[in-house]
Amino acid sequence: MPGNSVVHRLDPRTKLLAVLAYIVVLFVADGMYAYLLLAAAAAAAFLATRIRPGVILRGLKSIIILILITVSFNLFMTPGPALFRIGPLVATQTGAAVAAFMGARLVLLIVVTSLVTLTTSPIDLTDGLERLMKPGQRIGVPAHELAMMMTIALRFIPTLLEEADRIMKAQMARGADFESRNLVRRVRNLVPLLVPLFVSAFRRADELALAMEARCYRGGEGRTRMKQLRLGALDAGAGALTLLVVGAVVALRVVT
Repeated sequence: MPGNSVVHRLDPRTKLLAVLAYIVVLFVADGMYAYLLLAAAAAAAFLATRIRPGVILRGLKSIIILILITVSFNLFMTPGPALFRIGPLVATQTGAAVAAFMGARLVLLIVVTSLVTLTTSPIDLTDGLERLMKPGQRIGVPAHELAMMMTIALRFIPTLLEEADRIMKAQMARGADFESRNLVRRVRNLVPLLVPLFVSAFRRADELALAMEARCYRGGEGRTRMKQLRLGALDAGAGALTLLVVGAVVALRVVT
């Protein structure tokens, strides 16, 4: 989503490293105060982007089933004092605490990673990844090729979604039922959708490879960029704030 907020103007390398550090401390964090601090940091970053809350909520909507499954398993499968009972399933107090932390962890994970993809163009994102992986070229890591693969993958996600929707409508016109409440029937009806979708994806990949070869693409050696990535004072400030949050979470874990 285009914009001119503080987060939009950050170097993609800064955002990638900050999110990586956030994810690490998110799994290291232990206790309510640590999660409140991480939630406050995510909320501050979200407010700085000036993005409508509905955009983030739509992103969370896609994983609501995963969150419910995770919370349910932890609620009913964790031993501890009984809280309430639903038939043979017994919810425990310990399970409720673990379920709350796991649910918060998933929500924060999606929110923070979504902020990066919403405020960074695919080209800038892959350029940042390539620059971060560049030191690995000394040991044979194909940084440019990996970044190019990610660029192509991100570029073709909307195309594949559009293709899947077109195939689904064609199958529904022929009598396929993708809205049945019978799970087995719905899974069975996905087969005639997935096969042509994979065929279409491989055909597009072959056409793209031929087009790149026709334009003499030979990898990243000797290639230049129109826009050069440069770290500035804004990136230094964001890095300092990230280190402050990481240090605070680690300190809370040591103290508690």
